[in-house]
Amino acid sequence: MTEPLERIETMPLGIVVERRRGVTAWADWSWRPVSVIPGAGPVDPPGRLLMEGEGWTQSHAATLTLELFRTDTEGYRLNLSQDPPRLWVVMRPGPDGEALVPFTVTASAHEGEGYQVGADVVETVPMPAEVIALVRDFVEQHHVDVPFHKRERKRHFEKEDRQR
Repeated sequence: MTEPLERIETMPLGIVVERRRGVTAWADWSWRPVSVIPGAGPVDPPGRLLMEGEGWTQSHAATLTLELFRTDTEGYRLNLSQDPPRLWVVMRPGPDGEALVPFTVTASAHEGEGYQVGADVVETVPMPAEVIALVRDFVEQHHVDVPFHKRERKRHFEKEDRQR
């Protein structure tokens, strides 16, 4: 029996999304996450304006919970080995069908890659020092090296059956 995915550690992250005027005839606007705010509280209403300039705005689009699972420490280790470590922010179309809204955030390189297959928009943002410290501490406490065991190939027919 396999172990359930036991969530051990969480941290709220405010997702900062930039909306920029489109540069093609197919899109009036483009959305992309640009940073996170560690420990952010809930944002109501979503999309609180933080900064703006000519043709762009940055807003606190949502507060999502970063969840760390002890069964995914290999993905966290891989991410921490990169320079710089990143967070993957997954965005989906919002209720209006035009804007993209944050759906989930992960520190796992494996989970981030998994979301890239499909219709979701997946972008990375730099991992802040507070989050790096949390993830590194979590990996040090919970990572267990699992040796690789090559499976032995099973034959479809036994040798005696093939001779007939």
